[in-house]
Amino acid sequence: MSAHQALFDRAVKVAPGGVHSPVRAFRSVGGTPVFVARGCGARLTDVEGREYIDFCLSFGPLILGHADSDVAAAIRNAIDDGWSFGACEPYSLELAEWMCARLPWAERIRFVSSGTEAVMSAIRVARAATGRPRVLKFEGCYHGHADGMLVKAGSGLAGPAAATSAGVPAGTVADTLVAPLDDEQALDRVFDEAGATIAAVIVEPLPANYGVLPQRCEWIDRLATRSRAAGALLIFDEVISGFRVGLAGMSGALGIRPDLVCYGKVMGGGFPVAAYAGRADLLNLVAPLGPVYQAGTLSANPVGMRAGLATLEKMERLDGWQALEDRATRFFAGLRSVMEPRIEVVRRASIFWLRLASSDPVRRVEMIPAGQSAWYAKFFHAALRHGVYLPPSPYEACFLSLAHDDATLDEAVRALAAAAEDASDS
Repeated sequence: MSAHQALFDRAVKVAPGGVHSPVRAFRSVGGTPVFVARGCGARLTDVEGREYIDFCLSFGPLILGHADSDVAAAIRNAIDDGWSFGACEPYSLELAEWMCARLPWAERIRFVSSGTEAVMSAIRVARAATGRPRVLKFEGCYHGHADGMLVKAGSGLAGPAAATSAGVPAGTVADTLVAPLDDEQALDRVFDEAGATIAAVIVEPLPANYGVLPQRCEWIDRLATRSRAAGALLIFDEVISGFRVGLAGMSGALGIRPDLVCYGKVMGGGFPVAAYAGRADLLNLVAPLGPVYQAGTLSANPVGMRAGLATLEKMERLDGWQALEDRATRFFAGLRSVMEPRIEVVRRASIFWLRLASSDPVRRVEMIPAGQSAWYAKFFHAALRHGVYLPPSPYEACFLSLAHDDATLDEAVRALAAAAEDASDS
């Protein structure tokens, strides 16, 4: 019996499915989960001592790679100073000032501990500000596991059988409107029929939880225009794209100023840190200033604050987003040369997705080619055999970091080409 199997046999006796987040269970790809012992730079080492080039990167936060030396130094200093106070401290202030100085739509910011919490809180603010009950979201966009967002969601729910989670009350579902991505007519129908009842429209401006589904700028512009005309607040969920797609994320890339933005992942440097930010008048509705209650014992945890600030400061100091773009351009050219035409490499900045090729751009869930799940399961395990760790789901995005140097990426191209060949032969 492998060490992985022995550990998993123990895990299923104490945790649901043996895991603490569903996608880690390998249900989408089959087999026994890999148990990781450590990460360094661009690589993971499992409990049996085998190394993998890592393109999962903790599902996106590790833009500098594993155990970056500067972030590690900040963490060690933080722990030496004490790791939780339950009181005001200067570290969250420094990170908040850094973000607000660089993001014009972030007039105020509130730190929380997860993307789910950020989304839940932003929606509560929107309902309080507008006095309206309903929220419009889009098929395949994942906004965490708050009840109202688990309607036709992505991430761990992605797949042919994706459905609303059990345990979500019908009344909650009734206040969540769902429309398809990339469909102006459907968007117009929703606003024509229900616009006066919509408190907020929430969208991933780069949907990356049900595959990577880049949207047309024209569709997102129309979404913003219709939202504002209806008096609904526009919430961008940039938990994945924030500080990944450049310093200003997709909000900056699109030139759209949302009312509220949700952040996580990169901004926490790999720690459980998230935030919601936006217009001052909206954030001033939050307690203790206003009537919208939201609190958290570990919100703005000083270790996460200092790790996040160290990450972002290093990216800015090194012009890391441009360096990553240059490296990514070379890598994806090499990857496409060995993958296409059968396998398509979809990417935005350092976020990418490997899927079966399609004759048309894939912008909606139903356009994902048939057979993606079956192909990816074979490809995933072939990649493991060749020393590459990918997200264990056919619909999760992959990520690059500054730790993925050119030599590592050249090695990865060769390994993934061999994995693709194995998957096609099996």
